[in-house]
Amino acid sequence: MSIHPAGRVVRSTESPHSETRRHVPIRTFLHTDDGVTIDSVYDPPAFVYDSSRPPARDLVFVVAHGFTGDVDRPHVRRVVNTFTRYGAVVTFSFRGHGASGGRSTVGDREVLDLAAAVSWARGLGHTRVATVGFSMGGSVVLRHAALYRQEAGDRTDAHADAVVSVSAPARWYYRGTAPMRRLHWLVTRPEGRLVSRYGFRTRIHHRDWDPVPLSPVEAVPRVAPTPLLIVHGDRDGYFPLDHPRMLAEAAGDHGELWIEPMGHAEHAVGDELLGRIGDWAVTAAG
Repeated sequence: MSIHPAGRVVRSTESPHSETRRHVPIRTFLHTDDGVTIDSVYDPPAFVYDSSRPPARDLVFVVAHGFTGDVDRPHVRRVVNTFTRYGAVVTFSFRGHGASGGRSTVGDREVLDLAAAVSWARGLGHTRVATVGFSMGGSVVLRHAALYRQEAGDRTDAHADAVVSVSAPARWYYRGTAPMRRLHWLVTRPEGRLVSRYGFRTRIHHRDWDPVPLSPVEAVPRVAPTPLLIVHGDRDGYFPLDHPRMLAEAAGDHGELWIEPMGHAEHAVGDELLGRIGDWAVTAAG
């Protein structure tokens, strides 16, 4: 289920480029390079904000949710509401999640979903894009940044200017914690996929990866020189601290690691931390 890095992104079913249209929320379906429809939402920068600095209207955050999330989940909307104080926000449901089409490949072809969302965000007039991913989405933003490089010719409209990976794994097939063993049961067993479909609104593809995609820790060195922030909780029940440390070591000098007093992904990240991530992105995205 792996993608060739030279794939093009097919844009949205509508192209609202005007200044007027970008002052209101937009919901539409995007189409990926492999023809999957992706439910996507654009939220403009907030007109009312708490800080003395207005939001950066040329900056857009593209948020990649975790496994079993979607654009309408309350924890995803909370992330959106915080980031609109710093810029515009694009959220989307990964394939197989919520109202999007297709079936989840649990981090492989989801790179195409993110690329379509980034390309759409740039088509709305935003010149700076910060991708922020959580858990599975955290692995996707790393692989996306490695595959869609700014200097890669025909893919420049899909590249990120700054990357934030929160609660991401460093390597595939990790089963060292009880939550990850449960997740592997959902993904690999027919009865698990039924539970996922009807219990979590997440439709999972039955095929194994072939070939196995680039792992997050293999992708990280290819992210440079794009600024990279790795965020992980010291009480993460899914991935222990050796995962973010592996990612930070692979990133070298171009990456920054924050170990925070929190659990796992969107449910655990607090508003104060989201605000610091927003501040980091405003500066790092150039």
